[in-house]
Amino acid sequence: MKALPDQFPVLQTPRLHLIEIQHAHQPDLFYLLTDKRVTAYYHVVPLKEVGDVRKVIDFLKQRFLDKQGIRWGIALQGREELIGMIGFNSIVPGHKGVLVFALVQEYWGKGYMAEAIAAVLEYGFTTLELKRIEAEVLPGNIASEKVLIKTGFHAEGLLQQWMLWDNKAYDINMYAQVRPPHQ
Repeated sequence: MKALPDQFPVLQTPRLHLIEIQHAHQPDLFYLLTDKRVTAYYHVVPLKEVGDVRKVIDFLKQRFLDKQGIRWGIALQGREELIGMIGFNSIVPGHKGVLVFALVQEYWGKGYMAEAIAAVLEYGFTTLELKRIEAEVLPGNIASEKVLIKTGFHAEGLLQQWMLWDNKAYDINMYAQVRPPHQ
């Protein structure tokens, strides 16, 4: 059973690098997290100005330091600007992680998220030795469901009143992938 490391891991894919989100990324994340097309099925604390993102970044950094979760910024190879983010919102060491992801709308439909998910799955199953990786999808989020199926996730069913956000309960579609037997 492995916990998150002390040093933030950088992951590479043929077209992307998954990096630690820094305060310098505030404008990138503000753009991502205030786009209604991106957040239609992604609960986000309301952001009014770029500086509001600092609290989000501090929260993500603290989750990593506390070994409770990890969120990578998604950047194109050779660039530092973020086009999205991905990671485990929560981790139970040696057992499971809950995958979350968001991508700037201009990059949808180009295979970037599938590429990022594959890298995070590999890290979760091999380095963190997770047995299960879950993704909670709000009903109607067809694009996220498609990319999850494309990357090997299986629909497990509708969980009623599963997610609580802003004192309101939401149903979610649970998708999961278990560690392949050879890993």
